[in-house]
Amino acid sequence: MKEVVLITGAGGMLAQELSRKLDSKYNIRFLTRKKHHNNDYEWDIHQGTIDETAFEDVQHIIHLAGANISEKRWTDERKKELISSRVDSARLILDTLKKKNIKLKSFISASGVNVYGTETTEKIYTEDDEPGNDFLSEVVVLWEQSADQFLKENAAERVVKIRTAVVLSEKDGALKKMLPPIQYGVGSPLGSGKQYMPWIHLKDICSIYEFALENPAVSGAYNASSPQHTTNENLTKNIAKVLNKPLFMPNVPAFVLHLMFGELADALFKGSRVSSQKIQDAGFTFEYPDLQGALQDLLKKKN
Repeated sequence: MKEVVLITGAGGMLAQELSRKLDSKYNIRFLTRKKHHNNDYEWDIHQGTIDETAFEDVQHIIHLAGANISEKRWTDERKKELISSRVDSARLILDTLKKKNIKLKSFISASGVNVYGTETTEKIYTEDDEPGNDFLSEVVVLWEQSADQFLKENAAERVVKIRTAVVLSEKDGALKKMLPPIQYGVGSPLGSGKQYMPWIHLKDICSIYEFALENPAVSGAYNASSPQHTTNENLTKNIAKVLNKPLFMPNVPAFVLHLMFGELADALFKGSRVSSQKIQDAGFTFEYPDLQGALQDLLKKKN
């Protein structure tokens, strides 16, 4: 009999791609705000309600729920939503597990490389480094603490926190937003363009979740970022190269980004490198370790 994997964040690109990857080996269920399919189970984080039948015979939970960091300006209300969507959702799941006296084999939570702080330095961050001291760091620290509670309260045999870089996919996310200006010949780097931009191919991040699910020795935090580092400028140039498009426009000045995005702009024109050595040492192999190969795979239909 297939083991049951319950996935949150059902509407997201990662949840959909991951479920397709896992479907042949696991019984996949989703927690979602509105039921559309037989394997969907409704929950409402704000109301604190959840369909408890979703937890029958569940062995693993992959927690991907969380409001999009870059979707809206960071008003005080939005900041609360960014934290609540991650922390309160985990608490609702944990309370339900305890109520039903269920102990998971694994609780695997999304996390972010933003934990190290939004700054551009020459340092390459590892999982042993301390968190930064800006808002995004705070979000990730609270996010990971909510995951760790599953161990502390004996609701899971192990907890894995996947500190995810920018996921590259032509379907959604940063790459999809970068494509139209470049395709029309008006693409340009952001700010200085020298900020590092940790990235990972969509297929590789899905494979990391599968790897974490299937390897009981994997626990704790792991950076999910390609071993090849790149800057925002280099990424922009490589996209243009793969699409065979010129880049004429000057860099978008930092003050323009601040006018457009407010505090969120810091996440766009600052960034450091992170190491993926820990996940590789655990036995994971990247299918797309270099940027050029990743972009060629993702953009082959658009060239």
